[in-house]
Formats: sequence, structure tokens, C-alpha cells
Amino acid sequence: MKKLIELQDISAGYEEKTVLHDVSLTIYANDFLGIIGPNGGGKTTLLKVILGLLTPKKGEVCFFQNEERVSSLRIGYLPQMNIIDKKFPISVWEVIASGLSSEKSLFRGFNKRQRERIDEVIGQMGLEELKGRAIGELSGGQLQRVLLGRSIVSRPSVLVLDEPSSYVDKRFESQFYHLLEEINKESAIVLVSHDIGTVLSIVKNIACVNETLHYHAGTEISEDWLGDVYACPIELIGHGEIPHRVLKSHKHG
Repeated sequence: MKKLIELQDISAGYEEKTVLHDVSLTIYANDFLGIIGPNGGGKTTLLKVILGLLTPKKGEVCFFQNEERVSSLRIGYLPQMNIIDKKFPISVWEVIASGLSSEKSLFRGFNKRQRERIDEVIGQMGLEELKGRAIGELSGGQLQRVLLGRSIVSRPSVLVLDEPSSYVDKRFESQFYHLLEEINKESAIVLVSHDIGTVLSIVKNIACVNETLHYHAGTEISEDWLGDVYACPIELIGHGEIPHRVLKSHKHG
């Protein structure tokens, strides 16, 4: 299994406060990793480290492509809904196209190949009839598809999703997770959520972040394991028989 991102003994935080302590984690090609944990446990801090938005106080973040170490990777990011300004005057097509803005020159438009890719993603998201619509006119589910399209249009090696259940349109939820399964054929996915039941039903592997990180290969986890890593009692909602893939165990400090 080819690794894409490797976090080695990471400690990270803000000013004098350390939120994460000695965290190690490997993200593999085509993995679908669910990250869970209590509020304040460090999930957001871990995301910022992976995205390069926060420099660790200790440890190293390494990126790999074709088993060779590289300086960076293309990472797509779907943020929480509550940070999106729906009043901003921009169309569906323009939002998705913005995911390719780093690939074009500043004063030139998109080339034919880029435009074809944007239209391809618009079709994949089922947004053909809405591509000229302003984002302020969209439902929550429609906007979710637009932002997901923006995050994958550059064909990232890793797609990071921060609390996707924060989107209000529950009618689109099952279709959204089906889209993620399709995207996972080309990109590794890291999904952060407080919704344990949903996470267990769709991901391949689990990491629980509560100042330190506990990795679990597969999704058939026990209430005892959850209670221990959350450091509080957790009621595990049954999720049926879910096929899972076992990866090499991780070592943590």
C-alpha cells in the first residue's frame, strides 16, 4: 500500500498551549479515513497540520508520490458549511473553476482542457442546470455539491472533509456519501466528523483524536475502545455488517 502523507511524532497547538501530543499517522493511497473525537480533542488542529496551515511544534509531516518523498501534495479541502458566505456574488461554474485557479496564469482565462474538466465535474455533481446560478440561490445540498466539486476539480491526491454533516440538506446526504465512494476510487479521503454512526458506515479505517491519536484499522470497533479513547462513555450505534480492509498497525507515542 503506497503512503501519501506521514505524520511523525507531531505535537502542535497555539502559542503556549499544546493541543496534540506525539501524534503519528499514515494516510495511504485510496484510503478512506474517518477522524472522530470529542470537542476540543484536537481534530481541527490535526486537519490544519495536514493542510499545512499550522506548523507543528515538534515532529515532521512528510508527503509521498509514487513512493518517492516530495515537498507537497495536491490536497482538496471541503470546509465546514458555517464559514461559507452565500451572499458573495459568484456563480456555480465560477466556484468550481476556482479550484483550478492555481493552475492558470494570473491574467489569462482557463484553457480548453481546464474548461472541459470543470464541465466534467459539474456533470458529476449533477449541477448542469445550475452552473450559471449564483450560490446565494442554492439549497444547502446544492451548495454542498458545488463546494465538493471545487475540492476535487484539480484531481487531488487527498480530499479532506471537515464535518460534512454540518450541511443542512439531509435529502442529499445519501447521494453525497455515494459521490464520496466514487471520488475515493481516485483520491484518498480524510473525513472529520462528530457523527460516529455515519463515519463508521462509510469509511475504511478510524482514528480517534483526543490530544493523542488512536488508530483502528477497519470499522468494526467496540464500545469499550470508543469509551477508552474518548475518555468518556460512548453508546455505539449498530451499523450492521460492513466490509473493511485491514492495514498495518500504527505505532503511537
